[in-house]
Amino acid sequence: MQKKSTHAFVTLGEAMAMFVAKTPGQLADIEDFHRSLAGAEVNVAIGMARLGFEASYISKVGKDSFGGFIRKAISKENICNDWISESASHATGFMLKSNVTDGSDPKVEYFRRNSAASTLSAADIDASLFKTGVHLHLTGIAAAVSVPMRDAAKHALELAKKQDCSVSFDTNLRPSLWSDQATMVATINEFAFASDIVLPGIEEGKILTGSDQPEAIADFYLQHGVKAVIVKLGSDGAYFKTSSGGSGTAAGFPVTKVVDTVGAGDSFAVGIISALLDGKTMAQAARRGNLLGSLTVQVRGDSEALPTRAHLNSLEKNELEKE
Repeated sequence: MQKKSTHAFVTLGEAMAMFVAKTPGQLADIEDFHRSLAGAEVNVAIGMARLGFEASYISKVGKDSFGGFIRKAISKENICNDWISESASHATGFMLKSNVTDGSDPKVEYFRRNSAASTLSAADIDASLFKTGVHLHLTGIAAAVSVPMRDAAKHALELAKKQDCSVSFDTNLRPSLWSDQATMVATINEFAFASDIVLPGIEEGKILTGSDQPEAIADFYLQHGVKAVIVKLGSDGAYFKTSSGGSGTAAGFPVTKVVDTVGAGDSFAVGIISALLDGKTMAQAARRGNLLGSLTVQVRGDSEALPTRAHLNSLEKNELEKE
């Protein structure tokens, strides 16, 4: 059994049962699917747990078979599921995902309206989760799912800040979940301004800040009190800048074939957060984020490529030997 990190990791969001088509084609024509676990925040929790961090996940599921599957799948990843509550009146959400072979974005259909997770509220957040050495990770998806979940995320953020916990925020824009773009931008930026580390994509940055220049995007958030911004540049890697003045671009890792891009941003977040909690520099963190993102795009599945600590150590050792 691998040694647990002295740092603890907490996140919240909606976990769903995901059914991935076993063969390419229109979802309406597919008869066979593979069931797995999905959800941006739970993907990050899985990655952190595999690297030895004490991970806790806050969510809500229905009293149904999908809810039971999610609980078991999370527990199997050595993530604490004590904070996953049940709703007797709302069902667990699920999704369908197409099978793509050309590296294009798969077709995804969600069945999450009025789900159990959408009823997660501030009352479901236990203050005892937040103490010295805890890192909280939030995303723009949790802020978008429902007003109650948004309030839960805000409450978690407030509790974390009171205890001097570090906080990261992945902007993760989902316009279809918002009533209008102005509300989305204002709310996402409110969360970002209150966080220590912000992780926008380059296109998201344009929507949120009005600029498509990595440094300008970073400066926008740094001017609002954020300590570090890492802008995802896709295959070009990542640009980072900190409040202390450090900045730079970490090159991306070449990928022979892109299989599935879903989950790459979550893997990137795992790389950034784990490296910083390991005491790495921002440049090293960005490099690890790129590495984990490159692993994920080469497989079919959101979290299947996330490495164990031993595997990560081997990968990073090989990279150092190439330099």
